[in-house]
Amino acid sequence: MTFLALLNHLLNFALPALAVALVLALAARLFMKRGAGAPGLAAQVAITFAAGVVVLLAGLALTGRDGRIGTYAALVAVSGTVQWWLIRGWRR
Repeated sequence: MTFLALLNHLLNFALPALAVALVLALAARLFMKRGAGAPGLAAQVAITFAAGVVVLLAGLALTGRDGRIGTYAALVAVSGTVQWWLIRGWRR
């Protein structure tokens, strides 16, 4: 496998976590009241993305396959919980 092919696989593996993190952070800006001490948009995306990648790696380790629907369901649940925690003021 060439370096570009490996990079392509890694980016495609992490893309769902990035997409969910971006959508959640932008939706939180529009629909939720920010709590005191809530981080900025870039920090919210980065933290939610990191949590999403951890979920995707755990799903890959547990099932042995990428792209399982249960893994994506866990990705949405964990990312939503992390985003809710961040927007409500995670320093409380």
